[in-house]
Amino acid sequence: MNRSSDVIALQSARPEVSESYSGADAEISQAIARAQENLLRQQRPDGHWCGELIVDSTLCSDFVLFMHWFGEVDHHLQERCVNHILKRQLQDGGWNIYYGGPSEINASVKAYFALKLAGCSPEAPFMQDARSNIMRLGGIPGMNTFSKLYLALLGQFPWKYLPTIPVEKVLLPSWAPFHIYKMSSWSRAMLIPLAIINHFKPTRTLPGDKQLHELYPLGTEHKDFRLTRDERFFTWRNLFLRVDDVLKFLHPLRFRPMRQRALEEAERWILERIGEGSDGLATVFPAMLNCLIALRALGYSKNDPIYTKAAKDFARLFVDDPDDFRIQPCLSPVWDTAINMIALAESGVSPEHPALQRAADWLKKKEVRIRGDWTVNNPHPEASGWAFEYNNVFYPDTDDTAMVLMALRLVRPQDRQSLDALFARAIAWQLSFQCGDGGWAAFDKEVTTPWLEDMPFADHNAILDPTCSDLTARTLELLGYIGFDPGARCVRDAIKYLIDTQDDDGSWYGRWGVNYIYGTWQVLRGLRAIDQDMTQDWILRGRDWLQSCQNDDGGWGETCATYDDPTMKGRGESTASQTAWAVMGICACGDLDRGSIQRGLRFLLSLQKPDGSWDEPQITGTGFPRVFYLKYDMYRQNFPLLALATYVNYRNGLGHHPSFYRCE
Repeated sequence: MNRSSDVIALQSARPEVSESYSGADAEISQAIARAQENLLRQQRPDGHWCGELIVDSTLCSDFVLFMHWFGEVDHHLQERCVNHILKRQLQDGGWNIYYGGPSEINASVKAYFALKLAGCSPEAPFMQDARSNIMRLGGIPGMNTFSKLYLALLGQFPWKYLPTIPVEKVLLPSWAPFHIYKMSSWSRAMLIPLAIINHFKPTRTLPGDKQLHELYPLGTEHKDFRLTRDERFFTWRNLFLRVDDVLKFLHPLRFRPMRQRALEEAERWILERIGEGSDGLATVFPAMLNCLIALRALGYSKNDPIYTKAAKDFARLFVDDPDDFRIQPCLSPVWDTAINMIALAESGVSPEHPALQRAADWLKKKEVRIRGDWTVNNPHPEASGWAFEYNNVFYPDTDDTAMVLMALRLVRPQDRQSLDALFARAIAWQLSFQCGDGGWAAFDKEVTTPWLEDMPFADHNAILDPTCSDLTARTLELLGYIGFDPGARCVRDAIKYLIDTQDDDGSWYGRWGVNYIYGTWQVLRGLRAIDQDMTQDWILRGRDWLQSCQNDDGGWGETCATYDDPTMKGRGESTASQTAWAVMGICACGDLDRGSIQRGLRFLLSLQKPDGSWDEPQITGTGFPRVFYLKYDMYRQNFPLLALATYVNYRNGLGHHPSFYRCE
């Protein structure tokens, strides 16, 4: 079999190609070259990448609601938000929270309310369709707590039926059964400003023609909107609801001896986290929006420098597309830069290439060297790690840190001593987050208290930061690449965790990507990197599960619906990113001539666009399972390239690329 001259001629790709290669090697080589060029075109001058994060209509809806609460409406922006919302209305009249998904009550009510506030007549056909759909879904009473709170700010839901969020919780010490650092970082950042809002209840009265009486199935005067209790007398939910009753009873009595001190501490907490080194509170849309409301409730004027900075940080989330104004939930430069570096380097771009050198320099500067919120649950002495966004010093996370280190290991360092020092402290930081069950979570350590999920304001399904298989396996992948001892206790504990969290059918749940395809791919890739025997039965069951859900077109796909109904796992329209994950997962187990791999490669090759990218309207990223999803626009561009490169490298006998950092 002749080796293709096209592969040898590709300057950016590795020159050594196996003689056993099939006749498709030229096509693969050309696809790799196009994908590389596509990524290199998008690199920013300072070396980083930042793709768009695309979400559902609720962010534009929330922004319209906020403008009307604030009392100053930018009518041009409102019109653009209205167009955005109307473009996403479904045939049944509602709005969904992921591509191809069914109408969802919170998104639908918010969209309807935003349209009505913007002047759309409730008698318009599209509004009547929306109202009919909302009523079929249960109307306003069926919404979650956070959504009802936004309605309460505009006088459309009674405050007395919302769970009390006592601001005094910020005063509880770390040894208390409950304190703010027992919640996930994102919940903490949302709830502390909400506690301030809950105290002041800054409600704006709307004119009658803007109200939402028509979205209550039995009217606003004929129903008790209190949260339902469990049938059993003692459950954590019932306990929390009884505590809520007590708090509501005490409220009119003004018996709040610690309230003023708590408000001052909550204000101080927020101000510290929106100052220097941060692009907004937790740099994520819900917390940043809540922060703007809380600052106004505390008396900050719109011209106050603190409020002005918070508003400017928030506006950076806007995507000023003249055809379709959008709002991003956050920005993803560190994550995108790291993955693109890995895809380019693994696909043959030289470790001395200026693009990779600039990207490495940019990432090194983004290392977080202050001790943020994570220190409450993790006493590790030296700060390190990377956050997802441009500037978010209080919240580095283990996922970004692992991905960044995997990227930096592939770029030839200009200062070897500096690289060694960076890796030493960052690896130590990463390892310090391993939890007692052997796994890794995202932002904190041991934030896993299960009864907190029964708190009445925890219905956004994200109050905890649990360990998960995908993050654990990614950490193992990193450790394998840098020569970490595979017999070390932390590795053995992590592998046991993966064995314990494997589903009976062989798959693994994916917390941060959709869903079981993501989790299973990452576990298999991590196990191979850490030198596990990939012929073990439990590992091959993971491979076989991936193969079992390959679509007839050769690709793989899975929808966000699997978070609601796991029986749908592995099913969905084929996507470029999920096909890439599945191909890499199966490749990790060897036997590259398997039909599933070859069909998957053919799917990717056949659908690559002339510009080197792939189309992917589907959402394959997870924010909060069952509540919020996001499409990483870079996933359709970098993961297929990484899959093609992985196949080529394994064909050439490269288990993984040499690292410029190795554990001693």
